[in-house]
Amino acid sequence: MSTSSHTQTKAKNKNERFVYQDDELIEKPFNWAQLRRLFMYMKPYTKQLIPVIVMMILGTFTRLGVPALVILAIDEAIQPQNGSSASVPKLLVIAGIMLFLYVLQWASNTYRIKYTNIIGQKVIYDLRNHLFQHIQKLSFRFYDKRPAGSVLVRVTNDVNALQDLFTNGVVNLLMDCVQLFGIVIILLVWNFKLGLAVMITVPIMFLVSTSLRKRIRFAWQDVRMKQSRINSHLNESIQGMKVTQAFVQEKDNMGFFNQMNTVNVKAWNKASALNQAFGPVIEITAAIGTFILFWYGAHLIQQDVITVGLLVGYANYIGNFWDPINRLGQMYSQLLIAMASSERIFEFIDEEPTVGERQEARDLPQIKGAVKFDSIVFEYETGRPALKGITIDVKEGQSIALVGHTGSGKSTIINLLCRFYDPVQGRVLIDGIDIREVTIESLRSQVGIVLQDTFIFAGSIRDNIRYGRLNATDAEIVKAAQAVHAHDYIMSLPDGYDTQVEERGNVLSMGQRQLLSFARALLADPRILILDEATASIDTETELKIQEALKALLKGRTSFMIAHRLSTIRHADEIIVLDHGEIVEQGNHEQLIGKRGVYNGLIEAQYRFL
Repeated sequence: MSTSSHTQTKAKNKNERFVYQDDELIEKPFNWAQLRRLFMYMKPYTKQLIPVIVMMILGTFTRLGVPALVILAIDEAIQPQNGSSASVPKLLVIAGIMLFLYVLQWASNTYRIKYTNIIGQKVIYDLRNHLFQHIQKLSFRFYDKRPAGSVLVRVTNDVNALQDLFTNGVVNLLMDCVQLFGIVIILLVWNFKLGLAVMITVPIMFLVSTSLRKRIRFAWQDVRMKQSRINSHLNESIQGMKVTQAFVQEKDNMGFFNQMNTVNVKAWNKASALNQAFGPVIEITAAIGTFILFWYGAHLIQQDVITVGLLVGYANYIGNFWDPINRLGQMYSQLLIAMASSERIFEFIDEEPTVGERQEARDLPQIKGAVKFDSIVFEYETGRPALKGITIDVKEGQSIALVGHTGSGKSTIINLLCRFYDPVQGRVLIDGIDIREVTIESLRSQVGIVLQDTFIFAGSIRDNIRYGRLNATDAEIVKAAQAVHAHDYIMSLPDGYDTQVEERGNVLSMGQRQLLSFARALLADPRILILDEATASIDTETELKIQEALKALLKGRTSFMIAHRLSTIRHADEIIVLDHGEIVEQGNHEQLIGKRGVYNGLIEAQYRFL
């Protein structure tokens, strides 16, 4: 199979996977309970909303009062019903009152718009903070099955999609409902038959629009899914740009992106077209209602049932009636967009960490560093154990090396010690305390870890080292850097410790990034230190420099080292050899070499490739 065909097949399979996920989400019914839950984020701002609602009601009443003044002007000042001549003074008084109402309406609307936007932005701020705070608590299993772009789009795009709803949608909904209710009451009270006649088209309009609602909701959910897929692929593409360019896959990658982009545009166009269908429905209904008004109204005027002024007033009220109906249609579409996004946001918020704290969890006291893995069984996937009954007893201050082929379970043991995962069976004990009985923060604050894949944050080198302990002084930062022989190269940079590094530290070499992570971990002064292939990308000369530093730094600490280099593990107090999730050998370097077993084979294989 050609590379292009393979890429297309992969893209097709990826598309099929996303389509399945999309269909699963779209089948969810409209959830009013979820809508109420969304509006609960406005509860802290209830007091601030009260004057906004008062201004909204005031503005609505002034809007309802203007057509009544028009009726009064026609029937009392322009064409008095008592047969007297037109009265300019009356007309000027009525015009003055109308001007006052317009000014009052402008003032109330200005206040309403200003403070609904302020409150709306506060609600969005709270929602985004809540979501980000929650996803930081989620366990590794959550991130194992989701691309980073999918998580990113929930915090950015999906939360942004709720802005219109919170900044003006909720208050406008109330305003339009009050206005509609007021107009209906006025029309029916002034002349019940005429009011009923002009509103006979409303049920027809709702029947037609109802048929669109389900399709519109599904369409906007589909749009959110497509946008999430694009964000996921973008994140993946940017992270793997070096690989893409190295294998000259830009054209195929662009083709896949173009395909997703095209699907997204089609989904958006479909949703927009359905959305715009509300407008013509409203306009046609309004036209029919206006026709009924003038046809039946003219008949009532001829029978002296109503006046010309009342007919004109009805026409004004009918115009004011269909405007909020149209806005409510748009509001419903806005609500559907918000529901599609809120479903995805609450999907994450409702996700429970697989590694959680018990209600009675206590802080882990200052530890000495004794660690015991007691009959540990662990599975990443059900039925496929990564560790099979592992038991390791580590005394405080001991250095333990974990060796074995890829997939043997070395990193899994470290993940369980840091409680990134919980075992299926067995316990992990520190100083005799089950780590599931203590808070995660108190546990991890006493465990330092240096990974092979070092992550450097955008910012200064000083801030990256200080990430290990945020209250560390500059002197302590320098001391930590000196201990791992990072100080000299840092000082050779243009701005020393204040040198700015970009995301992932791309301006630094792999070895330099790992030395920074050493300094970061050591600054935290942990009682248990984990080195997960931490010297894999450091050259031999640099590694020799840090060996002496490591001896001093590991003294008095319990340490776990995952490494293949003999120089890193030969001085460990205990070397544990793993194979397919089981311990096959255990002892110090000399003892294991003497056995001429698995460990000896690993060492010989390493020398053969030197």
